[in-house]
Amino acid sequence: MSKTTKTEFSVFISSVMSELKSERRAVKDYITNDTILHQFFKDIFLFEDLPARKKNAQATYLSEVADRDIYLGLFGKKYGPKDSGGLSPTHREFEKAIDTDREVLIYIVDSSSDSREPDMSELIKQAEEIVTRKRVNDIPALLREVYASLADFLRDRGLLNITSFESSPCTGATLKDVALSHIREFLNVAESKGRLNYKGPITVNAVLKNFRLLIEKKPSNAAIILFGKSPATFTDKSQIHCLQFSGTTKQKPILAQNVFEGTVFEMIDSSLEFVTRKLPSHVGIASSGAAAPVQPEIPYSVIREAIVNAVAHRDYSSTGFIQVIVFSDRVEIWNPGKLPADLTEAELREPHGPIPRNPLIAEPLFRTGYAERAGTGTTDMIADCRKVGIPEPDFKQRGPHFVVTLWRDWLTEEFLNSLHLNDSQQKAIIFIKHKGSISNAEYRNLSGVTDRTALRHLKDLENKGLVEKAGSKGRTTNYQLSRRKPDINPTNPT
Repeated sequence: MSKTTKTEFSVFISSVMSELKSERRAVKDYITNDTILHQFFKDIFLFEDLPARKKNAQATYLSEVADRDIYLGLFGKKYGPKDSGGLSPTHREFEKAIDTDREVLIYIVDSSSDSREPDMSELIKQAEEIVTRKRVNDIPALLREVYASLADFLRDRGLLNITSFESSPCTGATLKDVALSHIREFLNVAESKGRLNYKGPITVNAVLKNFRLLIEKKPSNAAIILFGKSPATFTDKSQIHCLQFSGTTKQKPILAQNVFEGTVFEMIDSSLEFVTRKLPSHVGIASSGAAAPVQPEIPYSVIREAIVNAVAHRDYSSTGFIQVIVFSDRVEIWNPGKLPADLTEAELREPHGPIPRNPLIAEPLFRTGYAERAGTGTTDMIADCRKVGIPEPDFKQRGPHFVVTLWRDWLTEEFLNSLHLNDSQQKAIIFIKHKGSISNAEYRNLSGVTDRTALRHLKDLENKGLVEKAGSKGRTTNYQLSRRKPDINPTNPT
């Protein structure tokens, strides 16, 4: 009778409970939401997730260690409180993992030895004599190393035979096809943003190796589209198609069309410039002591976030490509791929953890300030649109593409006149643009009408799809701009 191969594994995440809380949670969220890893690692133990009544039983933790396949230890500066035998809970858990022959992965977080407690230094020394450990300085580096370790774990068991696009060697490319000037620019920008403290030699080989962009001494696909001299020579994944149409549908005439090629950073910058040049601009609100900035109709930050997300999260195994389309009433960003299995369109509007589909590409984008690792990108986009009085973005899966729709300021005087609004209703729309919402009382004060008339006017605006209710009900109801323009039929790229 043949032996069944195990395909699901469990992980125990250990660290001193008084530190590294964010790191512990980030590791669990990353494993749980990664497209590949979550298929194999479905049981992730965290101290924080235990019921309160069980959190003081050290025997429970040791039992949990013995029941898991992998012990993942995060060692920082603190050692933790000692028991009667002179050892901390973290030390006990580590020894239990060794004694029960668990797979042991150790990560030294904040690798500087300054201010590290002596007992923790001794534990690290003990661990180094038994297992291979990795030293990391921040959460992005930690997640990168965790991914690499767990991928190796699966490969050793014959369970991970498909290599992702970003971590596959780039066919035909050598180190000579990587631009040292691009790498130097990346390091300078990342350090100026305070997101990198690189101490190694500044050579193509050393930097690519540091960011896991070398595969058997050859540059990976990620290395080429991040730092290549001519990425388009080796892959069609290094291009973004940008178009502009005169109306609200994808029909000729095409007012403008460009295919932008180059590194990830060059593609993003060129696409962003394309969009902002096609949108009217206005003078924003000046900060203290500074000149008022000129902003496009859709906030610069929102357009950039949408394009960066498309590059960072696209499905690079797809034969499709990213499209950025400017219409008269909106901008659409079409991205080949789907949301992670555990994330819905609705959840994009709420705080959620970072779920990088392509961590090797996403990390340099984070280091240089193009992207964040807090999972706040989509909620920031919503907030920034609200600030300038335009509808919130739409997030929608349309077949094999994930589409982000950024609405322009379609509530123009011409459009409002076409709806035959009265003067009071037009004033209300302007009021909402500036204040974010309007109540019945505010409408009455603005227009001088009665309570009943105000309700009728606001209901009419709601029926026309211009506003929607927000907050409480009845006379205390607030009305805000609708998130999307009425009677729009989304178009599909061909």
